[in-house]
Amino acid sequence: MRGEVRGAHAPVGEGVAQALGLRWCDVDLDEGPLRVRQTLQRTPEGLVFVPPKSERSRRTVFPPAVAGAALRDHRRAMVAEALHRSRPIATDALVFTNSIGSPMEPRNVSRAFVKLLQSVGLRRVRLHDLWHTRATLLLVQGVPARAVIEVLGHSGIALTLNTYSHVLPPMHQGCCAVHG
Repeated sequence: MRGEVRGAHAPVGEGVAQALGLRWCDVDLDEGPLRVRQTLQRTPEGLVFVPPKSERSRRTVFPPAVAGAALRDHRRAMVAEALHRSRPIATDALVFTNSIGSPMEPRNVSRAFVKLLQSVGLRRVRLHDLWHTRATLLLVQGVPARAVIEVLGHSGIALTLNTYSHVLPPMHQGCCAVHG
């Protein structure tokens, strides 16, 4: 299971850096919340863990059920592998690691994602585009912008509304239809 790109972080709404910084001690597999406490960044010195960009980015996220199920499956596979190798998983172990248990290189995750898309005949998109897709879908489905900024960890509502304003006109038309 290690070294494979699994889609568990995509429906959670986390960016690659946030997903790769996620530790098992940040994940509540029973109740569901994930705590974003660090991200993994590539620097000239190598891969380093850094705090999220802003205080709002350091947050608790409640992923959809499908993401929770994917994380539970991933955890079971990691535990089985650890038992097979007679090596316990540390509480602060990373959720996503490479084949030798080290942090995954973000560029390799992106490359593997592109290969996955190609293998199923889908056009090339960036993993980060999934982040934008989630925000757009939440807004179109009527989720209040205030809730969307909490999910995304944006620093303020203006950033969210300016970034996703392209989906707002149809929403306004819906309001006019309802209120005459």
